[in-house]
Formats: sequence, C-alpha cells, structure tokens
Amino acid sequence: MGSALPLGEPAPADGLLPASAADGAAHRAFGVYLHVPFCRVRCGYCDFNTYTSAELRGARQTDYAGHAISEVRMSRRVLEASGLPPRPAQTVFFGGGTPTLLPASDLVAMLGAVRDEFGLAASAEVTTEANPDSVGPEDLVELAEGGLTRVSFGMQSAVPHVLAALDRTHDPERIPLVVGWARDAGLDVSLDLIYGTPGESLDDWRRSLEHAIAQQPDHLSAYALIVEEGTKLARQIRRGELATPSDDLEADMYELADDLLGRAGFEWYEVSNWATDDSHRSRHNLGYWRGDDWWGVGPGAHSHVGGVRWWNAKHPSAYADRVTAGVSPAVGREVLDAPTREIERVLLATRIREGIDIESLHTGGRHAVAGLIADELVDAKAALSGGLVLTRRGRLLADAVVRRLLDDSSVE
Repeated sequence: MGSALPLGEPAPADGLLPASAADGAAHRAFGVYLHVPFCRVRCGYCDFNTYTSAELRGARQTDYAGHAISEVRMSRRVLEASGLPPRPAQTVFFGGGTPTLLPASDLVAMLGAVRDEFGLAASAEVTTEANPDSVGPEDLVELAEGGLTRVSFGMQSAVPHVLAALDRTHDPERIPLVVGWARDAGLDVSLDLIYGTPGESLDDWRRSLEHAIAQQPDHLSAYALIVEEGTKLARQIRRGELATPSDDLEADMYELADDLLGRAGFEWYEVSNWATDDSHRSRHNLGYWRGDDWWGVGPGAHSHVGGVRWWNAKHPSAYADRVTAGVSPAVGREVLDAPTREIERVLLATRIREGIDIESLHTGGRHAVAGLIADELVDAKAALSGGLVLTRRGRLLADAVVRRLLDDSSVE
C-alpha cells in the first residue's frame, strides 16, 4: 500500500495556503494530477499508494469519481481564498494505480470537473496511464471523445519471464493491439518500460526495446527498477530467491536504450524519457521537473504551489471521509525554504535536455563545472554558451553531478 507519507507540519482543515504561495503565480504553469489508487493485483516491485479490492476496507471504487470531483471543486475555492489567480490547466494526468480500472465515463467526468472549475488551456495535454489489459477499443474512443489526448501504456517488458518477475499480468502480444486502438481513437501513445529486473539479460532488454520501437509510439520512458523496502520484490531478494543485476549491466541497458531509440528517431529530453519530437514530450512531467504548480487529487496525492508542498490522507476510506465532510483531504505540508528550493531546482533542472543556466548556480556549483567537463559528464559546447547539459555519461551519473554542483554552494 505504498510508502509512508513524509513528515511535515499539519495541514489546516480549510486547506488555505500561506500568502507566499501566490507570489509569481501568474507566471507559473498549472497542472492537475488525478490519482486513481486501484489495481487488480499488486505488482511485486510497486511502492505506489495503490489498493486491491481486498485492501479497500469500506471504500468503494464506484464512489471514487464523485469524491475526486468534490476535491477538484474544493481546490478552486482554496486557491481563490488563498489569493491565487485563476489559471487554466495546461496539463491533466490520470495516474495510479490503474486509472482505466474505472469506467471511461468516470475519468471523463473527473476531467469535466477540472474543465468546469479551472478551464483547460488551448491544446491542453490530457493523459491517462493504462495497463494493456485494462482497456478495449471502445474505452479508448470514449476517452478521446471525452477530451483525453494521450495514453501511456505500462508495457514494462516484451519478455514473458521478465513480466512474471514483475508480477505483470498482460500478454506482450496485446501491445500492438492497444496501440492500434489508441491510434484509431486519435490518441497520442507513450510506452513505459522498466529495465534491471532480476533475471533480465541484455538480450531480453534489447527484445523489449525493439518490440516497443516497432509500435512507433510518440514517446517512450525507460526507468531502472528500484527495489523499494517493504515490497514483495525486496523480500524475495533478501531471501536470495532473486538477484538484482549489477550496476554495470544497468548502465549497458541504458546505453543500449539510448542507441536504439536514437537510431529510431527518438531524442532524449529527460534522463529517462525520449520523444519523437518536442511536441510529444510529456508536458505534465516537464511541469514537475521545472517546478511549476500542480494540484494532486486523490488519496496520498501530493501537490505543489509556489513553494508549498502538501499531501492528502493516504487510505481511500480516510480520504473519502474527509471530502464527504467538506474538510480538506490534506493532512500534512511543508513550506520549502530557500536552500531546499535551490537544491530541488538544481536536482530537477539538470535532468532535462535544456539543462540549467550556469550563471544561476551559486559559487560552488559554477566552480564545479570545469571538473565536470573534464570528466565528460557535461557537454563542453553547451557550457561555452552558458548552459549545463548532461552528456550520456552524465545522465548515467546524474546524482553524482548534482552532488558536485551543490557541494560548497550557499544560497544567497
């Protein structure tokens, strides 16, 4: 049922934000994340806030859209009362869990609430995640007609034994079907892959990449598997039932992905994400990496507005009780101080292709750039133009780059 919520100060029952959250809001993009916390089965590696039917303890899937809509309506009142100017949503993202376990009509109704309360920007990006075995052609048509523009399928692998190790239930041969149905419905398509699964070889990973590329998606994500404490996978590894791959093998897998995707016409725009062109980048996720504002709807969902971050009650029952009572579902929050905001800015901005303005770094970070160039971690040509952009080697060692940029720096 996911990791514990972070520590922070209690959130007020009315959800109101401090006055500082409104500073500069008119110049920041605004997005909405709608968390749908339901899954048919729990994947052994998953640490997200998700629930199977046996774990709902009184909460009902059939009631969920209504509760989420109540929070959307509350969110507008909270933002207006906190002095935030009305802004149309540039992006909307249904994540989970498996959002498409809900009827398509529920997702369309939730999107309708966002449209009614905030409006949608012209050419807004509206995405849902989906498992390949959780949608049919009629569902995708209904989603597209209801205003969604994009679907992100959790493919993960094309190799049966890898899918089995991840506890994924779909048949790899279903991927061409769902991609075709999404195309017929007029939706853009992203495929999500995971590499570094116990027992996965480099040839297995090549097979998955080639299968994904053959579907001609607009966008592809490839994330290294992280073994989270408390998951089934972590217990299996601890007992010696499964072995995780070496760091060297994971590096080889990343380089293979970058090579094959580059040859197929994809460009990296974030360490773990590639798109066929700029118009097919995930604008919603770019909002996270650029520090924009977003409201997260649903159990355990996190939000960020103007340097204030907060999170909702974690269990669907507790969440439902709060929104039904007209109380903010937020249970904790933190107001980010200047040093923390600077750390997060550097951490996130260095991950994207545009990189970060070297002059915006503090003294220690600027002094680190020459060494990073010498170690072939950042692009020398970009640095001469004033930008810090990761090389492929730098992408593999992105965390180390960030540590060096932040060493001995101070927020003025």
